This record gives sequence, structure tokens and C-alpha cells, in this order.
Amino acid sequence: MVPLVAVVSGSRAQLFACLLRLGTQQAGLLQLHTGASHAARNHYEVLVLGGGSGGITMAARMKRKVGAENVAIVEPSERHFYQPIWTLVGAGAKQLSSSGRPMASVIPSGVEWIKARVTELNPDKNCIHTDNDEQISYRYLIIALGIQLNYEKIKGLPEGFAHPKIGSNYSVKTVEKTWKALQDFKEGNAIFTFPNTPVKCAGAPQKIMYLSEAYFRKTGKRSKANIIFNTSLGAIFGVKKYADALQEIIRERNLTVNYKQNLIEVRADKQEAVFENLDKPGETQVISYEMLHVTPPMGPPDVLKTSPVADAAGWVDVDKETLQHKRYPNVFGIGDCTNLPTSKTAAAIAAQSGILDRTISLIMKNQTPTKKYDGYTSCPLVTGYNRVILAEFGYKAEPLETFPFNQSKERLSMYVMKADLMPFLYWNMMLRFQGDLPGIGKRWQLIWPGALLACMVL
Repeated sequence: MVPLVAVVSGSRAQLFACLLRLGTQQAGLLQLHTGASHAARNHYEVLVLGGGSGGITMAARMKRKVGAENVAIVEPSERHFYQPIWTLVGAGAKQLSSSGRPMASVIPSGVEWIKARVTELNPDKNCIHTDNDEQISYRYLIIALGIQLNYEKIKGLPEGFAHPKIGSNYSVKTVEKTWKALQDFKEGNAIFTFPNTPVKCAGAPQKIMYLSEAYFRKTGKRSKANIIFNTSLGAIFGVKKYADALQEIIRERNLTVNYKQNLIEVRADKQEAVFENLDKPGETQVISYEMLHVTPPMGPPDVLKTSPVADAAGWVDVDKETLQHKRYPNVFGIGDCTNLPTSKTAAAIAAQSGILDRTISLIMKNQTPTKKYDGYTSCPLVTGYNRVILAEFGYKAEPLETFPFNQSKERLSMYVMKADLMPFLYWNMMLRFQGDLPGIGKRWQLIWPGALLACMVL
């Protein structure tokens, strides 16, 4: 498959992306690897639950503080994925293979990898249990278990994915089905959904809509496509500045947006989707589709829901400024599994990791945490195969922007950052870096090289 982005991107963007790929190949030689396998101990100074973005990043930071031999990660998966790129995989602009690497290659060297699943947390006794009947104790616990996809809460799924015309960019098993459905589209409704639950990367459900519209235009199918975004929310985006820009795009591209519409059933054999009107519970509507992209309901991992560390909704109950648990002072949370009132993104985790690093440092010294997380998060809103609106904001739903220009405008430079620069920085800096980049504001540490390079592109 030839990525469609190669056709629609400008020559400068292609050159820049090529240079980044060459840089990635060189940096790959420096990838971290675990040491020789040995039997896991039953106690660690710092125990990290989860091998996703937050878990790997914090393990690297804790290694520097207490030594690799005193840190362990509990994670059952064999592969680690950079999931933000799946939006582009679903649109045919990136290959799925580019999004994943062996878990062993991203776990910091010397840190113990306990290849098991957490089955119970017992913070009152400072220990956890795993599915291989091991009990592991800790002095400090970092919970980074991510968010759980609940496709089964939609009647007809996940078994419906065995049928054509349906996909989802949220799972490694279904993201390529989105691209297949997009390619096979002939005529009719192209439907994109947003569930009635918290989700990770809340912009992704509409990003694939904009990309699909662009694909239909490029392939001469736009006049035959009725593009519908059915969202459980009451607004297109939570920050007015970016919502206004998106509404203008929706108007210009003749997209249909229906609010307070929740997908409750998929009849894949009939190519029908059933939606409930959240303003009128019990009122449903059946819509036929030629293409359906499903954003699944999501929630906290099952192991957390009944755990003492969870709040009433099942999320890890942390202080929103320090990320320290509200009841257990030696327990901390980061990322999607927490109840932090901000958008769940990789950029948020990058910002949170610096704050949590300082929080733990002071707790280890019996001091009170002083650094405060302001809720910073970022959502590169992909609006085409070469355009992105870079939304950055915090707890107050007000812009917290990086660049000295209007970030609500679609830009090629921001697309290059999303598609090529950010993955490079993720694999080679965020997961590996064990301290702060000198002289750079903490919020911008993940993206500062891109600020310079991207501005040179456009």
C-alpha cells in the first residue's frame, strides 16, 4: 500500500519527513534494552503498574533516582504501541507496523520487567497480586494502567468487526479495517461516533471524519458520501477557540453533526447503526451505513474499579495538582487511569511525568510537593492529509499555546509535527529521557525541537 500522504503532501514536507525517518534509523541504534532475564524479586523500592506511555516514562525517571535494580514494571503485553499515529493508519497515511515496538526494547535497561497482569491492589499492605499468583510489595507505587476499551457495551460488538464496512482506530485489531472500509466506500452514509463515556484522545473520533472527507474528495467520491458525526457530547470541542475553527470547517465541507446521539447497537450484517437520543432516553434511530467508524465506550481497568485506590467512578483518585493519591501518600497515578479532569492524551502524560517526578522526589525526602500540574494537554486536530489545528489547553479549558501564531488555523507545519516529528520524539526522547531538558519550560519539553523545525517548514 502506498501511503496516501505521499500523494497529497508538499515537497518540503516530504523532504522534512524523509530527514526525520533517517534520524529515526540512526537513533534506533541507541534504543534501550532490558538486561538479562532473572527471577523477579518480591519487593521493590518503586513498583510501576503498566507498560504504556506513563509507565515507561516514569520507570525511566525512577531508575535515575533509586537505581534500575530497585525499579520494576508489571506489564503483560509483548509490544508497546504509539497509539496517536493510529488516526493516520486508519486513513492510509501511515503503516500499522510503524506504531509498535517490542516491549523489551522500551523498558529502561536494568529495570525488571514482570511479565504478568495485575489482579489485585492492596495499598493498606503496600503490595499487589498478579495473575501468576505472585505477591509483590513496594515502598512507592506508580499506577499507569491506562484506560479500558469496552466494545462489548455496544450490542453487536466486537463480533461485528468480522463484517466489512466497519472499523475503529482505537484498537490494533481494528484500525486497518477503517482504512479498508474507507477504500471500499461506494455510496451512502459514512458515520463516525463518539460514546457517552470518557475517552482517550477525545479529538480522534472527529479526526478520522475529516480525513475520510479529504479521501473522498481526492478519489472523486465526495458527491456520493453523506458524512455524519454522531456524538454523545453537546459540543464539537471543549475549548471555544478551537470549537469555532472546527465549526467553520464543518460548515465549509458540508458535514452533518448530530449532538447527544449515543451508539448503542451495530447490526453489521445489515449495515445498520442504532443510536439513542440522550436528551430523550429510550428514543432511538436506526441509520444505514456504507462505512462506520466506532469509538468504543471506555472506562477504568477492571482491576481498579473495586480497588481501594479508586474513586466512586473507578478511576485512580489523585490530587489534580501533585498526582499523589488522596488517601495513600506512597501511591501515585499518571495518565488515562486517573481522575484528573483533563483530556487523556500522550501530551498530557508527558506534562504529568515531570510534575510527578518532582512530587515523588520530595515525598522521598519527607517534604511537601510544591510543583503543580495545570492540566496541560494537547490535541493535534488532523483536518486533512496535510493540515492540523494544534489545540493546547489546561484545566480551565483555555488555550495554553506553544507558538507565537494562531494555532486554531490549519497548518502544514503542525501536520508534519503530528505525523513525523512527534513519533520520533516519543520513541527517542519521551520514553528514554530521565530528567529535564535544560533551559526549556516544563510544558514544552516534549515538543521544543519541533517548534523550531516545524516553523522552518511553514
